[in-house]
Amino acid sequence: MFGSFTMLIAIVGLATLSAGSLAYALLYGRIQSEDTVERRLDVVQGRTPVEALRGRSESGRRRKSVQDTLKEIEEKQKARSKRSNAPPLRLRMQQAGLSWSRRTFLIVSFCCGLVVFLAIALTGLPLYAAAAFGVAALLGLPRWVVNYLRKRRMRLFLEEFANASDVIVRGVKAGLPLNDCIKIIANEAAEPVRSEFRAIVETQALGVSLADAVAKLPERMPVPEANFFAIVVAVQQRAGGNLAEALGNLSRVLRDRRKMKGKIGAMSMEAKASAAIIGSLPIVVMLLVYITSPAYIMLLFTEQLGNVILGGAAVWMTIGVIVMRKMINFDF
Repeated sequence: MFGSFTMLIAIVGLATLSAGSLAYALLYGRIQSEDTVERRLDVVQGRTPVEALRGRSESGRRRKSVQDTLKEIEEKQKARSKRSNAPPLRLRMQQAGLSWSRRTFLIVSFCCGLVVFLAIALTGLPLYAAAAFGVAALLGLPRWVVNYLRKRRMRLFLEEFANASDVIVRGVKAGLPLNDCIKIIANEAAEPVRSEFRAIVETQALGVSLADAVAKLPERMPVPEANFFAIVVAVQQRAGGNLAEALGNLSRVLRDRRKMKGKIGAMSMEAKASAAIIGSLPIVVMLLVYITSPAYIMLLFTEQLGNVILGGAAVWMTIGVIVMRKMINFDF
């Protein structure tokens, strides 16, 4: 009477209905218990069904607000990361804690090149060698100093930032507003955390919101911890959240990283000492030969072939020092 295709559809439909009925029978108790728990929570909290629905809608809006905030922050971070790969000279000097202008930097660079040129020329070396050293000092020495001061300031910031996070955590738990906690850090913390948080307070005093003022911190201090702090404050200001817990986790991570850095330094100290001895050995041998028989070693400085040998030895020594430094330098 019925075709095979109709029988197949009927069998599939009955199987689907049977599976749905079985699943409902198995999960009915759990669904009913969850509904009962929700109704009891609403009764205990004194909420009517309309208020319960309103609370769920507020939770959905808060989740949407957090998602929008994170998306906006992510877009800003992408734009900032493109600029942070090669920050301009003015920004690097600001990150190093220097208040130099571009003109001051050029004057210092010129003075360094001139001093190095005169010092090398007075030693008796050819003028082309003195000029080469002078140009190298003109272009490289001031930038190396700025980069060194920049890295040192970042390291000091991370060492003190854990204590600043603890101050904010304790203040928030005690009921203080976040603004007051930041003002306490701006007055009592050690440098460079004190100056950075003072810049936040001064920026906020001009009428800028707290989230926007803190968002400028990663630009002045380009470390992941400052970026995380700015994100947490932005989310907390717009959508709320447990600020004390997030900053407490950040403080714990910073202290754990400091412990790990100490362990790595202790374990790599033997390799660093060996590299220092190997790197300084040729220079020490040259000085000992100069003390014992100066006429023998001075041929390297007076003869043209000796200058070429010294230049080649310097290049190979530099390559060896760089390779050893890469071998003993542990990033984590």
